[in-house]
Amino acid sequence: MSKYSFKSVIFDMDGVITKTALVHAQAWKQAFDEYLHLREKRDNEPFKEFTHEEDYLSYVDGKPRYEGVKSFLESRNIDIPFGDPADEPDKETVCGLGNKKNKLFSDVLNKEGPKVYKPAVRFIRTLKQAGIHVGVASSSKNCQLILQTAGIEDLLETRVDGVVSSELNLKGKPEPDIFVAAAKNLGATPADSVVIEDASSGVLAGRNGGFGLVIGIARKNNEIKLITNGADIVVKDLAEINISWIERWFRRKPKSLINYWDIQEERPEATVIDQRIKKPIMLNHCYSHSAKKCIFNGKRLVFFLDYDGTLTPIVERPELAIISEEMRDLVKQLSKKHTVSIVSGRMREDVQNLVKIDDLFYAGSHGFDIAGKDFSMVEPHVKGFLPLIEKVTQELKKTIGNIKGVLVEEKKFSVAAHYRLVDNTEVYLIEKAVNEIIKDNSNLRILSGKKVFEILPDIDWDKGRAIRWIMQALKVNWQEASIIYIGDDTTDEFAFRAIRTRGTGILVSDVTKISTALFQLPSVEEVKNFFKTIISSS
Repeated sequence: MSKYSFKSVIFDMDGVITKTALVHAQAWKQAFDEYLHLREKRDNEPFKEFTHEEDYLSYVDGKPRYEGVKSFLESRNIDIPFGDPADEPDKETVCGLGNKKNKLFSDVLNKEGPKVYKPAVRFIRTLKQAGIHVGVASSSKNCQLILQTAGIEDLLETRVDGVVSSELNLKGKPEPDIFVAAAKNLGATPADSVVIEDASSGVLAGRNGGFGLVIGIARKNNEIKLITNGADIVVKDLAEINISWIERWFRRKPKSLINYWDIQEERPEATVIDQRIKKPIMLNHCYSHSAKKCIFNGKRLVFFLDYDGTLTPIVERPELAIISEEMRDLVKQLSKKHTVSIVSGRMREDVQNLVKIDDLFYAGSHGFDIAGKDFSMVEPHVKGFLPLIEKVTQELKKTIGNIKGVLVEEKKFSVAAHYRLVDNTEVYLIEKAVNEIIKDNSNLRILSGKKVFEILPDIDWDKGRAIRWIMQALKVNWQEASIIYIGDDTTDEFAFRAIRTRGTGILVSDVTKISTALFQLPSVEEVKNFFKTIISSS
């Protein structure tokens, strides 16, 4: 059992553990240049070579093979049939080109064998000795062969690669599926796991998955691309990282938004120093800017707001959390100037009826149910859980319904047991009942919030995923918008992690505590003042 705050570290393989990334890049260049020369000779098209910086890093690096081919060809406005994975390497299809690249790669690998980065292997051994689980997540279908040939397969407790992805129908990077699957295999969650990647598509996958820490390795002098795609920190080599540094990261606390609103003492360089090895680690610029600069960065402002504890104070019973007319008016003014969505653990209809502002976008039940002016969505997988949720709701009422002060809240897609009014000596009975239900239903999970245990489907969906869905529906681009999320509870950490490095998370709490939010406001009253500042400055 590890004593650390994080449970697992998930490594990409090519360019992180093994020195095969360069071989991949060379194979891609040869395959594409030969094809481009063919088109020059046959179709009289001007030849423009495939380059590492402009093409490999932008369109191919880290992606599944055929997706990389498709992405690069689209960048050159080349349209050829997708073909079949069984296509011969000389066939003019997406699959044929991908298979040609793979043959070129395999020829070099068989001839020279894979080499490893020794600091990476040492770090893996150190993690295992500390009781931290270690796995690999790679787009490569050659992953197992490479690890076996390099003699390091036994060091890794799980492998989610191109072969496994095909079997499980997992989406490739920049979707987080393979990293999420690896964390689950290791008995961990994205929240308490680290992703280590050298490709921009990989760090973006880690960010999209809401991982606790995303480390980029700039072996290709691609620090800026790694940073802009979601890396929390960037290093040149894993010799610059140690367990203590990661542990300190997981214990970070937000800065006061009030105190840091317009602070001038910003670090001009986005680096921090590892005190053990005295080496610079490039840190995402979000962590070194003032709050004002983070939010007002010349981009369109997009707000995502929790309801309970953010727009209203926490009260003894959910039905008593009524938004004040002043707060409602401020949110309405804010929505006239900026895009505003409410993202709540409450049922969507419930929070809509409470807020009563028609032009907003609403996500209820932790994002399972989303609706806006021109769109709506219920997470497809959650519908199949409705009979089970109804069953465990009745079971929970029967088990704990007689405990004085307990409130079992039926929320359609989940059920919550509130214990704010329960005597402290009886809270353990509620927790025991909830855990027993989860033990008997492995496809359910528990969310623990402020004086509440909530049972919901164990689906890879949360407030962070809901934010991404709404942004895609609204055609909001991370690079073109300043995303602000304000929330107060543990469930809001999913959103804080998803927007971190590319947005601003603000925790509402009157005590300083560990959180992945960048900044903190002490009360709902200060949230009002923040809205007033934004409105007057817009």
